[in-house]
Amino acid sequence: MSELVLYGHPESGHACKVALALGLAGLAHRPVRIDIWAEPQTRPAAFLAASPLAEVPLLVIDGTPHMQSGAILIEIAVRHRRLGGESAAGIRRGRELLMWEANRIGMCLPQLIEARRVPEEGPLQRAVDWLRLRYETDCGRFALLLGDGPFFHGEMPGIGDCAIWGYVQWLEQAGVEPTPVMADWIARMRGLPAMKAPEAFFPEG
Repeated sequence: MSELVLYGHPESGHACKVALALGLAGLAHRPVRIDIWAEPQTRPAAFLAASPLAEVPLLVIDGTPHMQSGAILIEIAVRHRRLGGESAAGIRRGRELLMWEANRIGMCLPQLIEARRVPEEGPLQRAVDWLRLRYETDCGRFALLLGDGPFFHGEMPGIGDCAIWGYVQWLEQAGVEPTPVMADWIARMRGLPAMKAPEAFFPEG
């Protein structure tokens, strides 16, 4: 059995993606909470040695560090043949969903959250308006990609669902509303046995 150590923080949607994937895949791991609001140089030495960018998430598998949430999700799926990794078609589907999430809904939502955390006027407000328009488009694409299945990978969730969950879980913080299709998917995701609140994924201490 591999030794897995996941460095992350409950306010990092990217770290939550990986924590959820590990839980859904039934992979035991040790979570290590990193203060993402502290200066990078103050973070634990073992973390800094393994993560040149000093960013979360960082998943260490048997001493080998793996960075970037999308790459980590694919590694989990392929290595353990779970969450879409059971077939070439499942991996292809996962990659497509990860790329969509990273370039669309997973890009605009964290920016909207940050804009509400540090509100300003002028040019930033125009950027916020643009991000809201992107989100409206993304809602339509969300429904198309989900299709008639309960999850993006069909009857069971996969790495694509984990990726999309990362920031869709915080629509209220972003100041936007879910569509009915999105709300139903969110309810199904919240009902998964492996689902936890972000604080539970990365507890203190």
